[in-house]
Formats: sequence, C-alpha cells, structure tokens
Amino acid sequence: MNQEIPTELAQGRYTVGASIGHGGMAEVHLGTDTRLGRQVAIKIMRADFAEDKTFLSRFRREAHSVAMLNNPNIVSIYDTGEELVEDADGETHNVPYIVMEYVKGQTLRDILKENGALSVHDTEQIMLGVLNALEYSHRMGIVHRDIKPGNIMISDQGVVKVMDFGIARAMDDSATTMTKSQGVVGTAQYLSPEQARGEEVDMRSDLYSAGCVLYEMLVGRPPFVGDSPVAIAYQHVSETATPPSQLVPGLPRVWDQIVANAMAKERQNRYATAAEFKNDILRVMSNQPLGDRTAVLDPNTQAALADAGPATQQFNPFTDTTGIGAQPVGNAEPSRAEARAKQAKKKKIIIWSVVAGLIALLALTFGIIQLIHHSEAQIGTVPTITEDMTEARAKQLVEKAGFVFKAEQDTDSSKAKGMFTRQSPQGDTKLKKGSTVKVWFSAGPAQSAVPDVQGMSQAEATAALKKAGFVVGSTTSEDSPTIEKDMITRTDPKIGSVQPKGSSIILYISTGRTTVPDVSGKPKDEAQKILTDMGFSLTIQTQSSSDIAKDSAISTDPAAGNTVDQKSMITLVISSGPDQVSLPSVASASTVADAMNMLANRGVTVTLANGTQSDYVHVKVTDANGKDITNGGTVDKGSTITVFGSKPVVDNGQPQTGDNNSADKSGSHSGE
Repeated sequence: MNQEIPTELAQGRYTVGASIGHGGMAEVHLGTDTRLGRQVAIKIMRADFAEDKTFLSRFRREAHSVAMLNNPNIVSIYDTGEELVEDADGETHNVPYIVMEYVKGQTLRDILKENGALSVHDTEQIMLGVLNALEYSHRMGIVHRDIKPGNIMISDQGVVKVMDFGIARAMDDSATTMTKSQGVVGTAQYLSPEQARGEEVDMRSDLYSAGCVLYEMLVGRPPFVGDSPVAIAYQHVSETATPPSQLVPGLPRVWDQIVANAMAKERQNRYATAAEFKNDILRVMSNQPLGDRTAVLDPNTQAALADAGPATQQFNPFTDTTGIGAQPVGNAEPSRAEARAKQAKKKKIIIWSVVAGLIALLALTFGIIQLIHHSEAQIGTVPTITEDMTEARAKQLVEKAGFVFKAEQDTDSSKAKGMFTRQSPQGDTKLKKGSTVKVWFSAGPAQSAVPDVQGMSQAEATAALKKAGFVVGSTTSEDSPTIEKDMITRTDPKIGSVQPKGSSIILYISTGRTTVPDVSGKPKDEAQKILTDMGFSLTIQTQSSSDIAKDSAISTDPAAGNTVDQKSMITLVISSGPDQVSLPSVASASTVADAMNMLANRGVTVTLANGTQSDYVHVKVTDANGKDITNGGTVDKGSTITVFGSKPVVDNGQPQTGDNNSADKSGSHSGE
C-alpha cells in the first residue's frame, strides 16, 4: 500500500519535508513548526500499519511514553496527532504522527560503522549520556527495551540523545517481550537473556543492552554475532562474551569487570540501577577503584575473567549463589547422599512448576476463547458507501450494520452537491457495534484559483494543480523566449483565474525555441533591449544606409521571423548613415558650365538655381542644407547640390538684357 505523504499537518501548523529516516512501521521526515519557527522531526506511521491495532497501540504508546520524559539525553516529543492520508488507491486512512525534537548529527551505529572501535574517552562520554537517559526513564517508570547503537544519536555538538521509545512500556506493563505473533521484541545483537526467552523485563534488561553497546564501542563489534537472530539470541542465553581486553591490546582490564557486571546472564547479578552502572564509569574516569559491591557472576563469566588475568584495579571477591560451581566453605565436602537428595528435590520442583504452568496456560487459553467469542458478537463490519448512494441509503446501511450514522458536509470537494465523497472508518473495517461512522457528502463544487505553475516541470505542475483541486486535461507545446525547454509557460484557463475545483486545465510546455523579433528602424538602444530581454546574446555591426537613419537598426542575423534556440547569438546591424563624398572647389570656374563640369561624376545631383544659365559667371555652390561649398566640402553621397550664377556685363558697363532671369529658364544637370 503506497502512502501519499501529506505536505502539512495539524491544519498547516507543521510542514512536512524530505525523508530523513525510516523504520519498520514509520517514516521520519524533516519538518517545520510554522507557529514557533523551528525545525522538527516528524514520525508518520505507515498507512498499512494504521489498520493494525497492535502497531497502532505501539505507536501511540511511544508518544505517551516519551511525552512524559523531559531529559537532555532523551529526544523530546513536542506534539502528536492523527491525519487523514490518502493512499495510491484513493483510500483514506487515519494515520497517527509524532512531532519530535530534530537532532542534527549521526547515530552511534553510523559512527561505529565508519570508525570501528572508539577511544576509551569517547566511549566513557557516550555511556554517561546513555546511562543518564536510562536513569531518568527508569525513575519515571519507563523501560526502553530496545537500547542499541541505532537508537543513540550523537549531535553535532556532541550531545548524546536516546531515541525511539517505540516498544517502551511502563514497568507495570512489561510482563512480556513477546509480540502478538509471538515474536521477540527488540534487536537480537543487544537482547537480554530474559527478552530472548520471552520472559518479564525490567530496567536491568536495559542495562544488559547498554552493556552490549559498551562492549561494541570498546571492541568494534557486538558481543555476539551469528548467522541468524535466533542463533544470536541463543548465545545471549547460554554463552559468555570474550572479555574486551583479550580482543583489544592495551585496554585496561577494569573494562572486563564493568562489562561482566552489566552483561551477567542472571539479572540479579547485574548492576541494579543505571546510577550504579554510571558510577563505576565515573570511578574509572577518575582512576578510582570500582564501587564496593559484591558482584555475583555466572561460572562462565568468572572463568572468562580468570582467563583474562588479574584486573588492574582491586575488586571484591566473587561469590556464586547459583548453586552451580559454588566454592565450599573450608575443606568440607557435601556427601553424595545429600547431593542426590538435593537433585531429587530440584527435579520435583521443576516438574510441579511445569504442571502448574500448563494448568495456568489452559485456563488462560479458555478465558481468551470466551473473551474472543464475546467480543466477536460485539464487532461488526463497516459497510462500504459508494457515489451512487443517497444520504438516506447510506444511513440505512450503516444503522443496519449496528453503527451510529453521522453525515458530514465536504466543503472541499469537486463533486456535485449531495454526492458521497468519503467515509471514516473505511468500508470492510472491523469496528465495535455502536461506534460512530462518519460519511461525507459534497456541499457542491468548491472554487479555487489556478496556481502559478509557470517555470515548473510537468510533474511538479500536475502535483500543484491536483493539490489545488484541478485535473490536467491535455498538454501542448509552444515557443517561449524565456521559459526553459520542457517547463510550463502558461495554463488555460490562465494562472490566477478562479475556477470550480475539478476543472480541466491545459498545460503549455516550452519547446526551448523562440522567434527573432523585427527591430528594423528602431533606435539602437531600444533594439538592443528588446533582444537582450528575450535572452539573446548580441554582437553589433555597423553598415551605411541611405534609407535608415544613423544609429538605428537595419536588420538582424538570423533575420526577423526565424525560429531559433533560446539564448542564441544574434547579430544586430546598425546604420552608420549614408556614405560621404568630397567635392572640389569651383571658385576658379569662369562660368556656371565650367563649375558643373568640375562637379560632374562626383556621386551627387547637380542642379541650377532658378534663373541661372550655364553661361552665367560669378559662380556659387550650396549643399542640400544651403551651406556654401563653393570652395569644396563633404556631402552625403546621392544628395543634391545647387549652382548659382550672375549675368555677364556688356561693353558699356550695363548688364545684358533679355529673358534670362525667367524662372522657367532654370535647368539641372546630373553629376552622377
């Protein structure tokens, strides 16, 4: 069952981010408490376990267990709740979650995997943190039951944090370590012998597991390894670990004694409290003898310690009170008759204990069967409501199955008014009769603004539209100057428009290409801005032009209208104005005709001023703007220049008469 992880919890108070870890029944995500503005870790139970009452109870017990613990060496719980989560099949489940302190760092498991055995100093510091946490939790009546390197965090600041109280129980509720399916609770490599045997656990079971963790930090591996959890559990019950000093040259043998005290097979032979365990660590750190306690060890443990040689510190003598391998007082030896009598008495005790256990088991089994039969009569199956059912029909089915019907309005639905949208619990769920079954009916299609998906990938846009209550109808491609290839350019209906939820939205996707715009005739600065705003890279060229004003765009390469890749290189051609030509001086010309001959073939158009004739003298020449260029000058190629002249003087000193001043006598001569 694939679970759709919500993006927020508790009506938006917590946002849910990336996954940072997962376990057998839950997944942990990085989150943010938007109200307090702090990072948190959010443990969300997997939807396929939410229907299992055993796992659900265990998950809720974790929240309850740790919520009452307030200690710097225990990961804090800030909040807990349940959220309606939809799976891949469209079914909704009420999934619980826990909001916890976010610890940035590494687990001890990762540190050991990367570095192997730790230094004695680091081992001491970590064990003090673990034992502080256990001392506090035990004082509060909570047994962890799964102490292992994977449940110990070391923050970036070096703070030790014990976490995952998922199988923790109150001491008065720790009568068994067996699960519903008769599986042992805990992790095999750190399991106490009583846990492996499925017996009652107490705080000394945690201390055994802590001893296993201490062993692994000193040696670099757990005290027992095997091919299977069963093989490892057997070793915890029947074998003794090799003393650490035999595996780590130079390790003070006092650590053998501490490990032996913590990992004694019989719990009465272990440290009685975490404080006692911690005090021995502190004594080693300050080079003091271990505490004044009579350590009662198993024979195998005594032998292992003896093989390791004398300890480096003074210890109290070991006394074996198990009756196996006990040292006699003085030289007295018990008689064979006494030994046989004791053996016979011991056998009788074992036989009667087994008989009594069987009788108790039969009585318990009979009681459970009766309880199951009674419970089954009180349990019903929740009917499945479908969209084609009216509210009246749904109520009839629910009440007929023995439940209380409660109709709810779904104000966030895209379905028609009055149509069924969801129910809680789900159909086919086993539930105690008389319980309430809630059924939601649509209040009518809700409306929502089309979210801004521009620049998103198709998958991201589809998810955003789905979250807002829309569906993607189709997709189409289009050119875009700025939106990257395969990203969304726009929607239809457009982004921001308010539409009924459930509406179909068309997505337009960028091809990664765009059309070169026409900038001809535009001033250079304006043309450059248009092209750079579209993401093009530019090179500038100049070219003379008689048609386009100087410093204005003539054309582009590629030409306007061509489709090119985004961010292509474009050449912008800018007008430098028309070409220039140099004209000679005509001041030496004796007549207008002479001047026009001198100006011919110069790339300009030569015209006569009105009333001027070719035989006139006193020549004058002006450019198109009226500037006097009689003595030469520079003008635009192809421009028009004008030649002026005066009538010649006759012999008597008077100007010649005639009709030469008439305007219609003016003419022109092309110098081209």
